Amino acid sequence: MSVLINLSAVLDDARCFELVRRMRWPQSVRCPKCSGEHVVRNGHDETQPHRQRYLCNGCQLRFDDLSDTALAGHHQPLRVWILCLYFMGLNLSNRQIAQELSLNENDVQEMTKQLREGLAAKTPPVVLSGEVEIDEVYVVAGHKGNPAAVEKKAAKVDATD
Repeated sequence: MSVLINLSAVLDDARCFELVRRMRWPQSVRCPKCSGEHVVRNGHDETQPHRQRYLCNGCQLRFDDLSDTALAGHHQPLRVWILCLYFMGLNLSNRQIAQELSLNENDVQEMTKQLREGLAAKTPPVVLSGEVEIDEVYVVAGHKGNPAAVEKKAAKVDATD
């Protein structure tokens, strides 16, 4: 018999916001608008006391831990989003994630979609420079690569019948 642990009870909001800060700003908090590092703490969110607010001294932008991320502007608590991301990493289906988090499957579908799109949008483009080498390339010249040759073969087969 397996014992299930309610992971959402193990995670608390403070740890989740600390994780986001550590992942988002490994060195120090930076402004999402001007990338300035002259940022000061500026209170907390009224509804989420562990959500730190900031003020950029460079461009005067006010932002918080989740501003300009895929996690901003949603009604689910941050711990639910972190757990959803964790379960996605375990390759669980949306149905399984919905069961684990006690959510509607449609909500989980939307959450996983937003997480995938948001994380992909933040991935920097790969830039190759200098000398670039690749190994052999095997190209099949089938009907997709040369439809005229396929038609010619088909016509030849029909003529011999």
